[in-house]
Amino acid sequence: MAINLNLSMKKEDLAYFNLVLFHVVLGFLVYLFPFVAKIYGYAIFIVGFFYVIKKQNRNNEAIIAAAYIVGSEVFLRMTHGNPLYEISKYGVMVFIFLGMYYSGFSKSATPYWLFLLLLVPAVVLTTFVLNYDTNMRNSIAFNISGPVCLGICSIFTYRRKIPLEQMNSILLSMGLPIVTCMVYLIFYTPNIRDLITSTQSTTETSGGFGPNQVATILGLGMFIFFSRTILESRTKFMLGLNLLIAINMTYRGIVTFSRGGMITGFLMILLLLLFLYYKSNYTGRVKMNYVMVFMGVTMVATWAYTSFQTGGLIDKRYANEDARGREKESKFTGREDVARGEIDLFLKNPVFGVGVGKGVELRQEETGNGTLSHDEITRMLAEHGSLGIVGLLILFFTPLALYIENKFNMFLLCFVAFWFFTINHAAMRTAAPAFVYSLSLLNVYFEKRE
Repeated sequence: MAINLNLSMKKEDLAYFNLVLFHVVLGFLVYLFPFVAKIYGYAIFIVGFFYVIKKQNRNNEAIIAAAYIVGSEVFLRMTHGNPLYEISKYGVMVFIFLGMYYSGFSKSATPYWLFLLLLVPAVVLTTFVLNYDTNMRNSIAFNISGPVCLGICSIFTYRRKIPLEQMNSILLSMGLPIVTCMVYLIFYTPNIRDLITSTQSTTETSGGFGPNQVATILGLGMFIFFSRTILESRTKFMLGLNLLIAINMTYRGIVTFSRGGMITGFLMILLLLLFLYYKSNYTGRVKMNYVMVFMGVTMVATWAYTSFQTGGLIDKRYANEDARGREKESKFTGREDVARGEIDLFLKNPVFGVGVGKGVELRQEETGNGTLSHDEITRMLAEHGSLGIVGLLILFFTPLALYIENKFNMFLLCFVAFWFFTINHAAMRTAAPAFVYSLSLLNVYFEKRE
């Protein structure tokens, strides 16, 4: 019996290693041959489509396929592998619709039907107020695709029962393409010390792409693999592999010098550890004490190494100082000015707002600065008015009500925290906050292994 168990564990280790190795090699191949990114981008959608149809969503394959798209989105944008820039959000919705076709959706998801309806008035208003030379379809789609993706995903996941093991599979599906992104970044910028000369976020350490989005997805990947280190490492090999990936993602995320995504990832890990500690018995809490100390030492060591590699500039970045140690005037690189302007627009148009996408036009006309909003909350206020407030309240309180009802979903608070803090610094530019939020609505239960 013991021999059979050891053999099965070795097979499980080998399968997991091969899965990770494939995504490591893929990252290297994209670095060597950029056209591979295009093949990868198309393959995700084609293979995922046939995968869901073949399985008919018997084990939530639609969510697993959607999770993979979410994890690959930033990498494909970075390497120009996406067929269309915004296709990931639409791809997620297509897979969720497939899931609905095979498995239906919750008839009690009224809050999210209401949320989608609350978006309509501002869209209708937009058709009357946008400037004549503005591409109306692109402007509306760019700003509304994130909230619509969130609403559709939430209708499907609302109170859907799912075993914990499947939830971990969904997170792994989202994490594997982030491994590919991490490996690509390692080859893109192998020597950090020669590149970092200031405390500004830089595209040179984020694959030539926006550091904000890269740090956001790496922060999410850091959480996924730290959670697997704690929950899914049934052998020493798996423990070492998951920890190695988590540490590398932490390092690569920190050196982007974009703070929001990494702070959010750290907060998610802290919430998970606190949940596990609170739910454990005495023996479990003793073990959790060791885990917390180990995680703390690992984080400190990673930070110390990053500080050494950046010549101490990363310490100044998080202390809001410039390279000479002087405190910066703005903690949010001017984003607070955009947020204030959007609050002013809300106060002037409190009922229906100014219309989807109109905020950028008004900002350009009044200040000459057509910067896109990084804060989804103030954008919802400005462009959707009081209806936006109602929509945000629905999104915030519904998962918390579910948590009171079912406190076993150890990831629920982590996912809500990711959504809330991400939309405060990166809006809903990617599918990640919308999709991860919807995972908080799943009714997770524990299924004993055979």
